[in-house]
Amino acid sequence: MSAAVDDAVGTGATTATGRLIEDVVLGARIGAMRAGGYALALRGDRVARLLHKPWRLDPYPVYAELRAAQRAGGAVRSRTGLSAVATHASVEAVLRDRRLGVRLSDGRSRLGEGDGPSLMEPVDLSLLTVDPPDHTRLRRLAQPAFAPRRLAHYREVAEQVTGELLDSALARGGPFDLVAELASPLPIRVISALLDVPDVDSGRFARWGLALGSSLDGVRSPAHVRELTNATADLRALFAQLLEQRRRHPGEDVISTLAGAVEGGTATPDEVLALAQLLLVAGFETTTNLVGNAVQAMHRTPGQWAALAADPSRAAAAVEETLRFDPPVQLTARFAHTDVEVGDLRLRRDSGVLVLLASANRDPEVHPDPDRFDLHREQTVPHLAFSGGAHYCLGAPLARLEGEVALRLLAERAPRLRPAGDPVPRVATVLRGPLHPPVTA
Repeated sequence: MSAAVDDAVGTGATTATGRLIEDVVLGARIGAMRAGGYALALRGDRVARLLHKPWRLDPYPVYAELRAAQRAGGAVRSRTGLSAVATHASVEAVLRDRRLGVRLSDGRSRLGEGDGPSLMEPVDLSLLTVDPPDHTRLRRLAQPAFAPRRLAHYREVAEQVTGELLDSALARGGPFDLVAELASPLPIRVISALLDVPDVDSGRFARWGLALGSSLDGVRSPAHVRELTNATADLRALFAQLLEQRRRHPGEDVISTLAGAVEGGTATPDEVLALAQLLLVAGFETTTNLVGNAVQAMHRTPGQWAALAADPSRAAAAVEETLRFDPPVQLTARFAHTDVEVGDLRLRRDSGVLVLLASANRDPEVHPDPDRFDLHREQTVPHLAFSGGAHYCLGAPLARLEGEVALRLLAERAPRLRPAGDPVPRVATVLRGPLHPPVTA
């Protein structure tokens, strides 16, 4: 064997050994964190229970306990190191308080910096992970994508795509997967129009979206880190290519706007790549889970699907009730930039608080009979499914539009829709929705 081959084999072996050691060390860290959190959950720590099975399969009983505990003694503190707010009043107050943000007081990442991916923040999701003034600047770049003129175009796209997807699913005459055949490809096709991504591969985008969406719960294993790394690299390569194309040949799409921001010096290439990545992940996950949760909730509550089928114009109301009753995004987090008091909540600088959006939406002091899905509910107090304050969801109008179109056309074209088996649930803390709900018309 030549010296060159010997060197190459030796380098490869060293690299492989190094990766194995990194995997073992990372796996041990993750295992220790999960074991410690699960032990706290078994001992009754309600915040820890939100992070582990079986409790996070149905977190609403835990939310009810947290609301009761908070009313009895202020914000709930956990041995995980986090506090939690669960009532509507406290959640809204935290979201609107500018003394709290999504990063630490010195601007560092929420849970530690390093050369590799953070155990809890492995993917840069742009607006979700920066505070003003950078958040304000980047939000201003994305805002034109959701202007009324653009939304009217997206509605046309959503109605056309939904019709095509339903044609395909219903033509077979048997059960179909509501998520895989409608709720997932619909927002991907609309986002592709938003970004003007040609020849979109819905399956590939769905895999990227699921992978990056899973990062919101932190990493589960070394294999999960590699999955996230690969998905991020693939997305960045795609968007980098698109940005370069639009720099040379600009149009009226969002990518062209972002390319212009780089040219004009108002954003860096890394910032616009992360922003494009966020538009895919946030737009995909929110609508997919919204449609799945809505159909599931209506079928589990007697008379609700029949009411929508009898009057499909109630689809917008169904969207709002789903956002209140079982929102796609269950919680968020905030960190104190200074010692702060918000109502009964007292936080020291850089300490964190879980903000339980889904719990606030079922607060009986705000929403009567909150555990019942009611298509005809009059919501006198707005739900908090899209967060609030500076980080209110930029894509909320698009998510509402897509959900309304999907539910209205489903009710019109499949009025006898019903479950065709038990859905495969998503096991997650931040995002909530069925992965594979079989239905039949």
